[in-house]
Amino acid sequence: MKRLVALLLLLAACTATPVQAHKSSDAYLTLIRDGTALSGQWDIALRDLDNALDLDADGNGEITWGELRARRADVAAYALARLVVSAAGETCPLTTTAQLVDRHTDGAYAVLMLAGKCARGGATLAVDYRLFADLDPQHRGLLNYVENGTSRSVVFAPEAPRQIVGGDTGGPLAQILTYVHEGVWHIWLGFDHVLFLVSLLLPAVLVRRDGAWQPASAFRASFVDVAKIVTAFTLAHSITLSLAALDVVALPSRWVESAIAASVVLAALNNLVPVVAGGRWVAAFAFGLIHGFGFAGALADLGLPPGRWRCRSPASTSAWNWASWRSSQAFFHLPSRSAAGRSTAASC
Repeated sequence: MKRLVALLLLLAACTATPVQAHKSSDAYLTLIRDGTALSGQWDIALRDLDNALDLDADGNGEITWGELRARRADVAAYALARLVVSAAGETCPLTTTAQLVDRHTDGAYAVLMLAGKCARGGATLAVDYRLFADLDPQHRGLLNYVENGTSRSVVFAPEAPRQIVGGDTGGPLAQILTYVHEGVWHIWLGFDHVLFLVSLLLPAVLVRRDGAWQPASAFRASFVDVAKIVTAFTLAHSITLSLAALDVVALPSRWVESAIAASVVLAALNNLVPVVAGGRWVAAFAFGLIHGFGFAGALADLGLPPGRWRCRSPASTSAWNWASWRSSQAFFHLPSRSAAGRSTAASC
């Protein structure tokens, strides 16, 4: 009981200040095509624009509306120079019709309202996206492309800055592959999820013996322990991810991000002041339910419109969950095998 009280007090101290889970550098682009006419909007994080354009004129760490308004021409020029849309081999010039500010879960975003017109129509559009390519190799552009009432999601990354949309290029298979890719990406770069699992998994491969941490002696036991924790975590977040994707349950993103960050702290503290020992898979399942809502936010960032979640989300969430599960296994099973292997070799 004393250990539990100590953990709760430490958690209260940690949550007394704002906490937030990970959020990579993303920008959200919506393009709507109606014949040769284009419209849409582009949400770009102010923190990323500040890194590129030094928007914080007074250097106080906060970007005001006045500072952004004074540089709106620079913002538009910088962004549009890194986005090229073309049809039938000819560039479709884009302009900004307005600049607004919106707040996402990770901060304020500049919103560029876009308009353009293609000289000629064509079955497809070529979109070349290179925003922050020279500043942040992990930045991604998330495109929601809408044509004839059909929405398709595309992800731009440094290794894939050019995408073809329209026609039959965004069929079900391409959509599923996009979500598989993003599920893997989210696990491998989702440091909060990784840190949470690492904290729970450390006792599976390291045993406290004679006042020191030593490698586990049996590979089989370590493997089973790791498999139980990773599978419980994946099953739990699959449940809440599906519920959130189907609009059955919705939680405020600020609560979810704070709870995810707190789960990392609790899992780490459990290694210093053990409260949950043999039942760590239960903790992985319980906190995995919370992490699932975080996954749902990342999945929604891919641009799937709310009205279409019910008809598309089963395949999309299944692809995401499968990729998350497999990448989690790859991430954690190999280290567990290596640690147990070193211990076995040392004992021979």
